[in-house]
This record gives sequence, C-alpha cells and structure tokens, in this order.
Amino acid sequence: MGPNAAAAKQAEKLRINGNTYFKKDRFGAAIDAYTEAITLCPNVPIYWTNRALCHLKRNDWERVEEDSRKAIQLDSNSAHYMLGLALLQRKESAKGIKELEKALDLGRGANPKGYMVEEIWQELAKAKYHEWERLSSKRSWELQSLKEACESALKEKHFLEFSQREGFVDDPTTAHSEQLEALEVVFNIAAEADTPTEVPDYLCCRITLDIFHDPVITPSGLTYERAVILEHLQKVGKFDPITREPLDQSQLVPNLAIKEAVQAFLDKHGWAYKVD
Repeated sequence: MGPNAAAAKQAEKLRINGNTYFKKDRFGAAIDAYTEAITLCPNVPIYWTNRALCHLKRNDWERVEEDSRKAIQLDSNSAHYMLGLALLQRKESAKGIKELEKALDLGRGANPKGYMVEEIWQELAKAKYHEWERLSSKRSWELQSLKEACESALKEKHFLEFSQREGFVDDPTTAHSEQLEALEVVFNIAAEADTPTEVPDYLCCRITLDIFHDPVITPSGLTYERAVILEHLQKVGKFDPITREPLDQSQLVPNLAIKEAVQAFLDKHGWAYKVD
C-alpha cells in the first residue's frame, strides 16, 4: 500500500470515528477527527461538509461558511444549504437566499435517501417571507404617501376650479368625487400583490394542501408533493393514492409546468412563502 492509499485509508477511518462522535453530540471530538482527516486528504469534500455540520451545531457560523465554501470549491453540492444558512445568520440575506435556492434546485429530483427539499424549503421560505415583509411595508408606506399627495393635489385642483366657476351652473363637485373614487380603485389595485389572499388550488398539493415545493406527476396525470408520494409508496403501498393504479417511484416525473407556475406566483406574492 503506497503512502497515498495509506493516508486515504486512515482519513476514512477518522471520518467514521468523527461520525460516531457526531451521533453522540460530541462535536468537539468530531471536529478533531474530521480535521485530522482533512490534514491527510484535503481534497475530499465530505470531510469539509461533515466538519461544517459540526460547526453549525455549535452555531459557529464563520467556520460553517469557511468549510462550506471549501467543500463547494471541491464540487460538493450539499454545502450550498449550510453556506446559505451561515450567510443568513450573518445578515447577508440576498446571498443566503441565492445559496438556498441553489441547494433547493440541486435537491429537487435528488436521490430520495438524501432528499432534503422539505428542510431547505422551510429555511428558504422563512428568509423569503422576511424579505417580503420588509419590502412590502416599504411599498405600503410609499403607496400611502403617494395616495395622500394625489388626494391633496385633487382637493387643491377642486378648490381652484370651484372658486373660478362661482356663479356658473356647472358644479365640479361630481367630477371631483368620481376622480377620488377612481384614485381609490387605482391604489387598491396597486396594493393587490401585497395583500394576502388564498393560494389557487392548482398550485397546492391535494394531500398536504400546501403550495407545491417539489411537484411530481404520475402516469395517471395527477400531481403530488414528492415527499408525500414517496412516503406513501414506501409506507402504504406501490399505488396512486387517488386513482389506486399501480405506481412505482421510478414513474414519478417532475411537473415543470406547475413548478414554474408556483415560482411565478411566489415571485409576485411573497406572502405565500409564510410557513406555519
């Protein structure tokens, strides 16, 4: 066995030890084991992601970011999620959201064993909802100020017209009321996208009743949330829960049309990111 093979074998042994410590919540010992593995084989991404996860458990966000970036550099997809969380913790919300979106895209359609879409979605939705809250209060304040400015301009115009027309038969009051009503309608329409209503049924899973996170379509043409249909196939039986037709995991295909429709709806109505 050459020196490289011996180092790789030893590093792998250290990783297994690190995993054992991690399961027992002994994060300091796990970090030491992964650090030794990294010293022996610095180009194996899993040693970096495992160590990043230990730092995450200790809320050491600066180190989470360092190790996640290194893992991504070594081509590890799983580190985008941890990097996103670290950036959000450090109040870099736009960059954090970008990393979580990358993690979500990579997670969709991934091997169900490492399926983490639900977890990633929860964090992304929280961040997106906070971003919407911040921006929508700013928009709401700006709209209100603009509406007040328009109303007072109309009142001034009305007052001038009234004083100039005294003695004439035509009364500008009716036109003024109509203009004020029209203004009300315009501003209500402008506020619509930021007003929470209900998410349309076709964008929601008929089992979870929540907006789709990772929609998949079955051969019978029905769309389900991937996590839900996978759980059904594993625990209940290999059949479509609604049509009862035989169904295998391999037959599930991402429903890209619904996925795009959901994204378009969320882009316009950020309130729909709210998670219970």
